[in-house]
This record gives sequence, C-alpha cells and structure tokens, in this order.
Amino acid sequence: MLRFISWNVNGLRAIVGKNFHEVFTELDADFFCLQEIKLKAGQIELDLPGYEQYWNYAERPGYSGTAVFTKHTPELVTYGIDNADHDDEGRVINLRYSNFWLVNVYTPNSQDELRRLDYRMEWEDCFRRHLLELAADRPVILCGDLNVAHKEIDLKNPSSNRRNAGFTDEERGKMTELLEAGFTDTFRHFYPDKTDIYTWWSYRFRARDRNAGWRIDYFIVSDDLVPKLESAAIHDHIMGSDHCPVELVIPSPFGD
Repeated sequence: MLRFISWNVNGLRAIVGKNFHEVFTELDADFFCLQEIKLKAGQIELDLPGYEQYWNYAERPGYSGTAVFTKHTPELVTYGIDNADHDDEGRVINLRYSNFWLVNVYTPNSQDELRRLDYRMEWEDCFRRHLLELAADRPVILCGDLNVAHKEIDLKNPSSNRRNAGFTDEERGKMTELLEAGFTDTFRHFYPDKTDIYTWWSYRFRARDRNAGWRIDYFIVSDDLVPKLESAAIHDHIMGSDHCPVELVIPSPFGD
C-alpha cells in the first residue's frame, strides 16, 4: 500500500523544534507533503533517510511555500501551474509517476475583509485548468491546504462564518466546480455524513480545546481512482501546528 500524508505545518523551522521528526517517523508515509513551510532555500536541512526532497519556495521571505518528501523517485517534477501571475509564492509541486500525478498545493487565503478574494478566484480557475491538463495525461492525486470548508458540515459554526475567508459562496462554488470537473473528495467518499471532524483550528479562543474547527485540508483524486481507494483519515490527535495531518492510502503501483 501507498500512504500519503499532507500537513500544513505553519512554519517548518518552528515545528522541527517541536515534534516534526516524531510525527514523521510515526506516520511512516511513502509521500509526505507539506504546506506553509515559510522558508527560503538553505534555511533548513532535514536528515530524512530514504526520502528524496523537493521544495518550492516563495519569493517573499517567511511566507507560503511547499515541500514533498518521497520514498519513490518521480519520472518528472515541475513547480507551479505554468502561470507567471501565480507562480511566485511557492504554492504547487507536481510529481509524475507511471500511474498518477501527485500535486501538493497551498491555496491562497482570501484574507481578512476578503481583500484577496478576486485574486483567489483567478487562482482557482487557473489551478483547475492545470489539474485538468494533468488529468488528461494520467489520474491526479491532489493534496494540501485548500483554504475552503466546502459544506456546512465542514466547519463548526457555518452561520457565523458565512462571509468569512474560507467559507464564502464564491470559494465554496469553486470547490464544487472542481469536483464536478471529475474529482472526488476522498474523506467524504468514505465518511459522507461524519461531523465534528476538522483539520484546522484557530489559535484564538481555545478553539482546538473546544474542537471549533474547519476541514480545509484535503486529498482529492480523479474520479477514476475512486475504486482503488483503501482509506482516508484525519489525524486530529497530532499537535504541533494549527492544522493536523490528513492521510490517503491506495494500492501501490510500484510492486513493493
């Protein structure tokens, strides 16, 4: 089996000083995808025996960024979505394998007062086109912090968050467009009605203690991969970040 883990670490250097290596060892994933690493090249060195490391840094210091650590050598690695308007924040890494594309993404936040919502809408359309281009080649496994709670079931307080970043009609509509274009939310595939399960909690107001969270971290796959899915999980017991890791397991195409 192949185990995929995705985790927004909200600052890799900070979490390495906490529990990153313990969590990394505990989860023992074939693919470990990180978002919001907040690094520039050369600011950290990780000793992860058996893993190849791929990094995409934002041009702005201490901001955004993604990384993938994998036990399996890809055929090809590309960075970004081939769009100059969207590729300076280190948000996407694409790894091609014989049977799938793995895409690690940190979707832009619409921010307070929705001041970046228009940019977010442009990003969503460009990113969806990117995924569809990859999916025309082979199935896609998308993971990351998508910065949207798709349905009311995906956050604790939907009514009071109706026009807040991550739960606007516009953002939720773009998620719907993506799924209707031929993709499946793997956690909801297995747990269509499960409530009170989240992946992000604000650091304010003891939100995690009260489990007042949002499910904004996902594994989303091309529909033709759905029959092969083994399991999906949310590791909400794992601390260290304001997000928790999420997991997908599929049969291995590598013969191991």
